[in-house]
Amino acid sequence: MNTKTLRLTESAIMLALGFILSLLKIIDMPFGGSVTVFSMLPVIIIAYRYGTPWGLLVGFTASLLQMLSGLKNLTYGTSAGAVIAIIALDYVIAFTGMGLGGIFRGKIKDQGMSIALGALSACLIRYICHTVVGCTVWAGVSIPTSDGLIYSMVYNAAYMIPETAITVVGAYFAGRLFTLSEPQIKPASMKDGAAKNAVALLPAAIGLVIAFVFVFAMVQTEDGFDITAVTRTDIFDWLAPIIVLVTGAAVSAVIMNTAKKKHSR
Repeated sequence: MNTKTLRLTESAIMLALGFILSLLKIIDMPFGGSVTVFSMLPVIIIAYRYGTPWGLLVGFTASLLQMLSGLKNLTYGTSAGAVIAIIALDYVIAFTGMGLGGIFRGKIKDQGMSIALGALSACLIRYICHTVVGCTVWAGVSIPTSDGLIYSMVYNAAYMIPETAITVVGAYFAGRLFTLSEPQIKPASMKDGAAKNAVALLPAAIGLVIAFVFVFAMVQTEDGFDITAVTRTDIFDWLAPIIVLVTGAAVSAVIMNTAKKKHSR
């Protein structure tokens, strides 16, 4: 398979995967926005592998898919200008920004850190877009007219913070565990100390992210999130995140201990 065919095939597969993952919602906010299972990561990986211009094109395609699945939202626009703003900010720019996943490639030697920072940049752009359209287009519709900017910042942070955590952690470990910059994606060599450490830390990282999402879900409200809700949460609601966190840490500790024993022989 030549390079062009491989790039097209990978991009099509990753677009489809990202769209499917966007339907798997961990948290679904009442006025739009959700926390998904790594839905931004496939396009970010493509952007890292094939460069920003191609990444932006794939991101733009992903934005059209998202817009088609959310066409109902356009009917809430109160004017032609509002509809254009929703299309441009809530969809096109917000999701095309995933094409920036590879902007740090070649600038930062550590592949995991490089793609993680690219993922963080993509998430930040998406958050800004949703916040801007929230305090303008949706002001007086689903967001209060007074203090619209603050309300929009809080509301969109309620799902974008956990979505960003999931995406950035996923990107980091993808960069550590796979050779994303080579012609074909392959598992990183286990002779590489960084890859070994990543494998050992992966269960703890997964546990931490899941626990974080659990806790964030506790403080979410229709208006965004209320951090003081933590103090009003039943103690039994904390069992799930604590169990997940402890289990992840324990598995990582076992893997590290096993690896040390093998190395000492």
